[in-house]
Amino acid sequence: MPYVLALDQGTTSSRAIVFDDAGAVRASAQQEFTQIFPEAGWVEHDPREIWASQIGVAAEALARARLQPSDISAIGIANQRETTIVWDRATGEPVGNAIVWQDRRTAAFCERLKADATAAAAIQRKTGLLVDAYFSASKLRWILDHVPGARERGADGALAFGTVDTWLAWKLTGGRCHATDVTNASRTMLFNIHSLQWDGELLELFDIPPAMLPSVRASSEVYGEAEGALAGIPLAGIAGDQQAALFGQMCLQPGMAKNTYGTGCFLLLNVGESPPASRRQLVTTVAWQVRGRTQYALEGSVFIGGAVVQWLRDGLRLVRTAADVEPLAASVRDNGGVYLVPAFAGLGAPHWDPYARGTIVGITRGTTAGHLARAALESIAYQVADLLDAMRADSGMPLAELRVDGGAAVNDALMQFQADLLGVPVVRPAVTETTALGAAYLAGLAVGVWSTTAISGQWRVDRRFEPSMAPSHAASLRERWAAAVERAKGWAPPSASSR
Repeated sequence: MPYVLALDQGTTSSRAIVFDDAGAVRASAQQEFTQIFPEAGWVEHDPREIWASQIGVAAEALARARLQPSDISAIGIANQRETTIVWDRATGEPVGNAIVWQDRRTAAFCERLKADATAAAAIQRKTGLLVDAYFSASKLRWILDHVPGARERGADGALAFGTVDTWLAWKLTGGRCHATDVTNASRTMLFNIHSLQWDGELLELFDIPPAMLPSVRASSEVYGEAEGALAGIPLAGIAGDQQAALFGQMCLQPGMAKNTYGTGCFLLLNVGESPPASRRQLVTTVAWQVRGRTQYALEGSVFIGGAVVQWLRDGLRLVRTAADVEPLAASVRDNGGVYLVPAFAGLGAPHWDPYARGTIVGITRGTTAGHLARAALESIAYQVADLLDAMRADSGMPLAELRVDGGAAVNDALMQFQADLLGVPVVRPAVTETTALGAAYLAGLAVGVWSTTAISGQWRVDRRFEPSMAPSHAASLRERWAAAVERAKGWAPPSASSR
């Protein structure tokens, strides 16, 4: 039986999962690693610890599956996106810590860049991205400007740049492979998603030496052969984590969408082979490139999704565990007119208001902890519905169903409410490890473990939530939610938020 090993390298932990040819999990292992916060708003990882944790869990997963490297047909990588690493080509040693996607140290630079309307428009037109410190370009520029000698050595080709996928590919192959895939390249703000090449004008704008850049490859192809503990296994698939989840959910046709309910929420809609320009401040990104065919996606993110449940637990101490929120919310018939807008870090797409703040409206003397819990859960669904409205408008595509994954997707009440708000079925798959599964599928396709038809047939439904609320009632609820959002906007003055 062929097996595929997926390396799921996330923001707080590294995981490895062994899948069999039926797409079932045979074994897995996971290890957290250190989060480094040198200053307020700065977030770093040690690239060496990322690698050590990832290769460690890979060996552990193989041992748990009682398999040898020779039993594995391919390796696929799914990774935290935008996190930026620079290392010495000769020694393989990083020049410093990785700057994580969450890091905001380059926010002031990006604000100055956004003030140049011509440059900002050109960046969005070429990359599909909005100018923000979230993406890799300004992080790489910061490293070159602040690590002694880095800019000169980068220009000479002595240093290599990569996102986490590129770092893992380099380490896996003993430095023989300096490459990324189109999905990760499309998150750097240096890659033209129309020509599918690094963009010379953007490199000049950010002052990035081309000699540092990895080659850009398809999401499903053989990159090279692993050495060391995984010796002989072909590395055959790479994708950023959200694109991998879209593929793992088998959203292969235009108009199919998935939402991941994690700390935040990531909603991606397959828009086919032509990237649309968003008019509602969504991100246009490469979904994947498989067998010469490139597909694109619209992406929107909710900053506070499942994190609102953590706030109820840790901040308000309304519940002891996250699982207690569902029965508490179910203790009341409805939200009692209470709406909670969890703009704890501002509002993301489609509102993009960094000065919004968390707001609870509609409280009366009869409001209970149950109403607050229900309003918190419902806030997740309302935010996703707002995103999906923007995507429908940008793409002109109707939605037949929404496929879901992530920790909060196990909450039946939330999934039912989501279906009611959207007016379309919400579908939870039997295998919820969709990010790792997508990476495995991309790798397996490249070496012949699967065909596209075969993997499409493996996708199974755990539960389908059909809309049961009257559309007029759903519209009324959303109207009140929109009013609550307006009250949350602009609460923190710019001077206060910059302190």
